[in-house]
Amino acid sequence: MKPQNKKRQANQYDKIFKENIEAVISSIMQNVLEITATSMEELPDDIQHTKERKPDVLKKVTDNQDNTFVLQIEFQVKNDDEMVHRMLDYKAMLFRKYLIPVRQYVIYLGKDKLTMESSLQTLDLTFKYNLLALNTIDYKIFLNSNQPEEVILSVLANFNKETPENALKHIISRLEETTEGDLALKRYFKQLRILAQLRKLKSQRRSAKLKIIVMDSIAKYIDEERDVAFLVGFDKGKESFVSYLLQEGTKTINQIADIAGVTVSFVKSVKQKLAVN
Repeated sequence: MKPQNKKRQANQYDKIFKENIEAVISSIMQNVLEITATSMEELPDDIQHTKERKPDVLKKVTDNQDNTFVLQIEFQVKNDDEMVHRMLDYKAMLFRKYLIPVRQYVIYLGKDKLTMESSLQTLDLTFKYNLLALNTIDYKIFLNSNQPEEVILSVLANFNKETPENALKHIISRLEETTEGDLALKRYFKQLRILAQLRKLKSQRRSAKLKIIVMDSIAKYIDEERDVAFLVGFDKGKESFVSYLLQEGTKTINQIADIAGVTVSFVKSVKQKLAVN
């Protein structure tokens, strides 16, 4: 993927979390960070005007054990070798400004193996922040929520023994149950379509099939003539799946058309493209 496309994709993820963060923060604190807040106060995020990035979440929290602290949460979609240094900078500035304990969490959302360092040890400095991956959390924690913003997060969580196809069908069904109005549902399905790209699946076939499930399920909520991204994603998803089945070489054209939910002519056109390439 080209650098500009990667940046655009990362911006899409950031936009989704910024839009939904207030609706999901309490659940994330309770179910992911194991913090039970009795009071919570928004803090200004301009801790230093020269800072390149503002914290994703910055709050003053008092928990059920009467501990008061600054809570900082960062959502990270890719590994960053500089993360430990960034978090150290944040902690120093936050502690200096508020003079109370600072608890820091980085929640990793990416599909690659988590490789970021969460601690730093030098001759006269010991530093550590909390690092965890969302894909280690049971997806049903978010799936069973009554808030669609939380339900969406389940696509990034751990499906356990559930197949991705079935898990995604449950997520889509739950979104329909918890969302009022087609406009809101359309927005959440678009978010789901984007976040689903962060999943790392075990095979090309499964990845393509999962994409098809998303596209087919949200089709009635998308203006297909205007949503170019929908059209491109839908065609590419089915084409990838058909390509895989053709290259596998164990099924007839009619069988592939039936499995992928496409026409025989569509399969033949993909086969012609493969022959040219």
